[in-house]
Amino acid sequence: MTDVDLRHLAAMVAIAEEGSFGRAAARLGYTQSTVSQQIAALERVVGGLVFDRPGGPKPVRLTPLGRVVLDHGRELLAKAVAFGEAVDRFNAGRGRIDIGTFQSVSNVILPSLVRRLRDEHPGCDIRLSEEEPDQPQIGDLDLLFYDGRIDPRISGGLEHLKLLDDPYLLVAAPGAFPEGPVSLERLDGAPMLAWPLNCDQPRVEQAIARSGARPQMVFRTAVNDTLLSMVRVGMGSAILPWLVILGGDVLSDTRLRVHELRPRIPPREIYLHWRAGRTHSPLACRALEIAVEVASEVASEVAYEVA
Repeated sequence: MTDVDLRHLAAMVAIAEEGSFGRAAARLGYTQSTVSQQIAALERVVGGLVFDRPGGPKPVRLTPLGRVVLDHGRELLAKAVAFGEAVDRFNAGRGRIDIGTFQSVSNVILPSLVRRLRDEHPGCDIRLSEEEPDQPQIGDLDLLFYDGRIDPRISGGLEHLKLLDDPYLLVAAPGAFPEGPVSLERLDGAPMLAWPLNCDQPRVEQAIARSGARPQMVFRTAVNDTLLSMVRVGMGSAILPWLVILGGDVLSDTRLRVHELRPRIPPREIYLHWRAGRTHSPLACRALEIAVEVASEVASEVAYEVA
């Protein structure tokens, strides 16, 4: 039955509903001879007559074989319509997209990205997952945000795009340091709050150590809001990237002060990754474009007002 043509089934349905080859031809926009040829071709495939043709004004009638073919033919046509609609939705950007993210991006970049995608494609299906392992696996994700480049030997062949540099700043309670930039040497012996020793944190602490400073690490947590809460109550200061400061609305918080560091610690780099050689869906292509636009807007805000 692999030779059944959907056009032939559509002709059969039209004849069954109209009662004649002529009316079916008018409904379909064909000539009557074309409809007759389509039914003849269908009958050759199924191996028997699907209509009894009494002639004259009498309507054509389905044969027993015709009733079987018509029932299943209608199911096939309905599936074909659903298939076409699904492809049209996909090509219009209303499919599904799976995005991997992490805390800072979730708070600052993703809200704008998701809003714009939904505004442009109200029917799209966006799935997000947030993990911060040392070496993330892209798996079946369409796109993956990560603060650094991922080793392709661990996650398989990947392509990537750098979105922005995310500079480090010092967040402290008011009066903990003089106004203006703070030298790394001033952190020697100072109580500090920090992330656990994964992702980019070791590089930050190595930069501090190279300055000769040895801060007193009093608390580590991967939760940015908790770090900021502990700074607010005076437990210590924290060196955090701009995305965390922006996402935590730190600059408008009178209980916190933001200082530049001297010398500057090399910025954290935010990348977007995807499986090498993967053909993006229209929705994933647009998500990537929006991510670049939002990252550019965020980078322009790094002209921050610091104490």
